[in-house]
Amino acid sequence: MTITQLQYVLAVAEYKNFTLAAEKCFVTQPTLSMQIQKIEEELGIQIFDRTKKPIQLTEIGQKIVNQAKNIVNEANRIQDIVEQQKGFIGGEFRLGIIPTVTPTLLPMFLNNFIKKYPKVKLIIEELNTEDIIFKLNNGHLDAAIAATPLNEDKIKEVVLYYEPFVAYIHENNTAFNKKEIEISDLNMDEILLLQDGHCFRDSVMNLCKNGNNMDHNHFQLESGSFETLIKLANEGLGTTLLPYLHTLELNDKDKQKLRHFVEPKPAREVSLIYPKNELKIHIIDALRTTIAGVIKGAIVFNNVQIISPKSVK
Repeated sequence: MTITQLQYVLAVAEYKNFTLAAEKCFVTQPTLSMQIQKIEEELGIQIFDRTKKPIQLTEIGQKIVNQAKNIVNEANRIQDIVEQQKGFIGGEFRLGIIPTVTPTLLPMFLNNFIKKYPKVKLIIEELNTEDIIFKLNNGHLDAAIAATPLNEDKIKEVVLYYEPFVAYIHENNTAFNKKEIEISDLNMDEILLLQDGHCFRDSVMNLCKNGNNMDHNHFQLESGSFETLIKLANEGLGTTLLPYLHTLELNDKDKQKLRHFVEPKPAREVSLIYPKNELKIHIIDALRTTIAGVIKGAIVFNNVQIISPKSVK
């Protein structure tokens, strides 16, 4: 059997469809099917149960797929080993970033990174945390930037920074007259949240839960962007929480509606995450160093309370 044949097996296992797997592998469906059939004949077993829709792995097929992932991943890393030995920082690098980090952090470091490491082809995907974990575990991403801790056994987390939550409050809210607020100052009936699927939403809900003032039924207004939440708050329709870096781009009028929390300030932990067996450590270190250089000074809060997005059930 060959590495290419194993890649075809992995594609079918992932997409559960021969035609779609062939498209992703850039081959015809008959070619892919024939190569998989050759492996099955060579091994004398059936990897896939073709009688089910969608196609399912057989019991032995699942074991073969697990081993095939290791073989293909290690084969793909041969070039990485050579480049690391030579000290070469270049090649393709696939990076995932969660949506609530992309608009603020990416513009801060991307230009610096490209200029300093022009031989790296950085392929960036904006993904939610669940998709990032799946793609990291299946070799579709080299690294990602996400809110942590995630507590994933196969993923290593390197903290980049701690980003405090900041409340955005309308003038008619009683908490508007305070210089700093506490969690108990928030009216949970009026909280505006991001849509389900955003880890920042989960962190906010967990913060409210920690404040012992949470009722899921009160969260009625939800949006896909911070900009929409700000506009709703400006209309007096509620209060929202923003990540600190997002507040830096607000105009002076809107900044007057920001209220920081008393210490320890509730915050999220943002990390560079990657598979523990990842070999492109030279590029990961370059990313971490570049981001550390631009984030230093932007966030100067020291006494923070980390709110984990995974604590919300």
